[in-house]
Amino acid sequence: MYNPIIVAFPLRGEWYSPNTPGTKIPSHGTDQLGTRYAYDFIQVDWDRAGYPSYRASLPQYLLFGVPLNEYYCWGQEVYAPCDGVVVQAEDDYKERARTNLFSDLANAYKNAHYFDPAKDDVRSVAGNYIIIEYADNIYAALVHLQTGSIQVSVGQTVKKGDFIGRVGHSGNSFAPHLHFQLMDSCDISVANGLPCAFEEYEIFQDGEWKAMTNSIPTNKDRIRFLKYNAENTE
Repeated sequence: MYNPIIVAFPLRGEWYSPNTPGTKIPSHGTDQLGTRYAYDFIQVDWDRAGYPSYRASLPQYLLFGVPLNEYYCWGQEVYAPCDGVVVQAEDDYKERARTNLFSDLANAYKNAHYFDPAKDDVRSVAGNYIIIEYADNIYAALVHLQTGSIQVSVGQTVKKGDFIGRVGHSGNSFAPHLHFQLMDSCDISVANGLPCAFEEYEIFQDGEWKAMTNSIPTNKDRIRFLKYNAENTE
């Protein structure tokens, strides 16, 4: 058993985590690139069969791919999960204009299992990303961000809940999503993952929303976090 580091949920609204340490460890099938305890977050249509993450039809998705703006989460705001200092902020890596299931999955598998930090560009995996130093040897990485969306720069101090970027599809991404992890180094290529839990969020259970504290969502949970919106509409 491990004691996770507690951070704030980095998104607002409803989300689903298909890859989470609440279901399996390593959550992404590998310990490379600091991903042992990493999360992926997407938005889905809970009323459609299969809970798709896009507005298009399944045949279009399989045969032709889907433009990024057809994904529910693309462009959604990302927030700082903790107080800290920005130590890396990369924002010039282009996103592919549309998804392609087979090529994206092949690319994801290749990078997850064969990435060589000695010769490969970490942006081929991370795309556009922000790394925040939270404490000594604790870094938060927010990855695959939308090109041109990053709101912070290296050396900047951020507070928990600050708007820092938008969900994108850059780098090693099977579809627009936020990849989030804590790690022991600011260098993704050599970092070890660190376990983390979220200080508060809700899950939809038995027809109602249930508050969760210092918890780790599973891949069966419908997640919601609205506190930021509530605070700013008072």
